[in-house]
Amino acid sequence: MRRIRLAGQLAEPISHYTDAVEARGFLYISGMLPVNADGELVGTGDVVRQSEQVLDNVGAVLQAAGATFGDVVRVGVYVRDMADRELINSVRRRYFGDARPASTLVEVSALANPYALVEIEAVALLPPG
Repeated sequence: MRRIRLAGQLAEPISHYTDAVEARGFLYISGMLPVNADGELVGTGDVVRQSEQVLDNVGAVLQAAGATFGDVVRVGVYVRDMADRELINSVRRRYFGDARPASTLVEVSALANPYALVEIEAVALLPPG
C-alpha cells in the first residue's frame, strides 16, 4: 500500500487523510474540492469553473500515479444543487472523453468548504508496471 500526497501541487488536506491511496492495483482518490495549491477556492459561484478545478486536482493525482482519466472505474460526485448536474456533466465529458466510469451523483446540504458547489472522489485501476 502506498499513500500519495502531492504537497505543493494540491492544498494541504483539511483533515486526517491523504490525496490518494494505492492498494492492490487500485488508486483511491479522496474527495477533491475546487481549491488551488494554496487552498483558495476557485470559481466562487461558478459550478463549471469549480468542476474544472476539481477535475484538474483529480488529474494531478492520476498523473502522479501513472494513470489517466481513462483508467478511472468509478466516481462519486457530490453537488450542492442537483440542477447543476448537466453543467457538471459537460465538464466531465471534456475530461473523461470516451471513458465512462461507474458513477454516483448525490445532492448534499454542505461540503467541507462552505462555498464549494461540487466535490468529486474517484477510483482508478492502475496500469500494469
